Amino acid sequence: MRTHYPRTPHLPWSPGATSDDVRLTDLAGLTGTQVVVTEKLDGENTTLYADGLHARSLDSAHHPSRGWVKALQSRIGPRIPAGWRICGENVFARHSIPYEDLAGYFYGFSVWDGDVCLDWDRTVDFLRDLGVPTPPVLWRGVFDARAEKTLRAMRPDTDRQEGYVVRPAEAFPAAAFERRVAKWVRPGHVTTDTHWMHAAVVENGLGPAAALWSVRSGAPVDPAALAVATGTGPGDAPAALATADALDARGSTGDDRLAGVLAALVHRTRRAALAPALAGPLGMRLARQTADLVGLYPALHRPYPDEQRHGGLAWMALAARLPVLHALADALAEGPEAREEVEWSELHARDVAEPDGLREAFAGLEPDAADRCLAQAREAYARGRVTTAEEAVAATWRWRSGGFPRLIHLAGPSGSGKSTFARGLPGITTYISLDDLRQARGSRADQSANEEVMREGLRRLDAALVPGATVVWDATSLNPHQRSVIHATAHRHDALLTHAVAWVGAEELTARNGRRDHPVPPDVLASQLRRFVPPYPGQAHRTWYIGTSGTVEDRA
Repeated sequence: MRTHYPRTPHLPWSPGATSDDVRLTDLAGLTGTQVVVTEKLDGENTTLYADGLHARSLDSAHHPSRGWVKALQSRIGPRIPAGWRICGENVFARHSIPYEDLAGYFYGFSVWDGDVCLDWDRTVDFLRDLGVPTPPVLWRGVFDARAEKTLRAMRPDTDRQEGYVVRPAEAFPAAAFERRVAKWVRPGHVTTDTHWMHAAVVENGLGPAAALWSVRSGAPVDPAALAVATGTGPGDAPAALATADALDARGSTGDDRLAGVLAALVHRTRRAALAPALAGPLGMRLARQTADLVGLYPALHRPYPDEQRHGGLAWMALAARLPVLHALADALAEGPEAREEVEWSELHARDVAEPDGLREAFAGLEPDAADRCLAQAREAYARGRVTTAEEAVAATWRWRSGGFPRLIHLAGPSGSGKSTFARGLPGITTYISLDDLRQARGSRADQSANEEVMREGLRRLDAALVPGATVVWDATSLNPHQRSVIHATAHRHDALLTHAVAWVGAEELTARNGRRDHPVPPDVLASQLRRFVPPYPGQAHRTWYIGTSGTVEDRA
């Protein structure tokens, strides 16, 4: 069934409302609820279904500006559930505002399951998996008198923004639309004499990010455009195309398809350098996942004891989606032996699925206890000791109270920001810094007594890890061997182990090193970067990835 998109009322302070427009005079439908304020794009209202689309008019005829969005619908339509519809803006043709840096020619702003509009977060996730961007979020928070004052004072750039739309962050029924959705439109919005439909079509401009969204949506891969979008250089174009085919055969879409294709394109780049390079265009989470794919896929080309495959694949699944990992390994396999190993691994992977409801089983616990129980349950599952969420709950009772020590283990090259981050954490009972211990001996740069410094640090760590304590271990901890001693101590005290990984690129590190009070010699920093092997998810109970911002940009 086709559904006409309702008219959106104007906010009381919208200057673009005309005598024919509807105004929302009573804000009670928004008051007290969390709202999302998104940019209002200047395009044609369009609704997509599993089996077709239409513009605002249900019987909208063909127009040259609708060809691109029709092609998009043909790609993503099979993934739209029956009875659902996606409402958004077709911005292919220039109307009154010119766009030069679009992420695509269709932006989705709501998803409807029958007569219910999905909540905003679910909307974003669903559309991202389809490869459909959403309008920029300008503000989010609880709508009250202060929020109303903030929105009234908001001044969009009217040369390039039509306005903004306010909607609830939560789901809501269609019957509530006229009370819970409203817009602000710039004054004198239409600036052309001829309606855009009756003028020559002037195509808006796409930005570099459009190549990323195109891959997410299932479009043919353009390796050169991806290289420009990510700033990674030409890369291995044939591998990217082959991996796209392998992913399509496995039904991978959205970020899964993008991560796999990008991992193939840049698979010759060291994993440690990848996440910082990709974090700008992708965000740390997807950048880290892409880097982890690059680090893990060669393992699938090598023989592996069958009795250990389930545990190994369950551990890999914490860092990478197994269908994506196998598609990548399949496309990059050199020779029949490697390809046979991948095929055999993929057969075993069909039995590797985290028990349903595992995370939800610990949702009622305080955060540290929930994280600990989930990590222990996943380890028990990988070892074949539990198979259901109920068994996992029974197997983790000893950690539910949270009465265990907590160890935050920093890892990253000098100048990566790990110490600044950790010293700002609340509730730290003991802070152990190897640099501080060297300084107490006379000089933090003196590496001649490293064995003694390490022994003193471990002695302090051993004493500090008591129930309820939160301890920081501050050292570069560049590789698994260096981290293993700290892991053993944490295990001996039954501590919750958190890796806090400062993952910053070489260029940024070099710039920071020049500004530090205690810079390290350039050759030392270069050596650290060569030796840096960032921890994978699952090598601690939980992992925090700290980016250039100095904040946690991804958690695993």
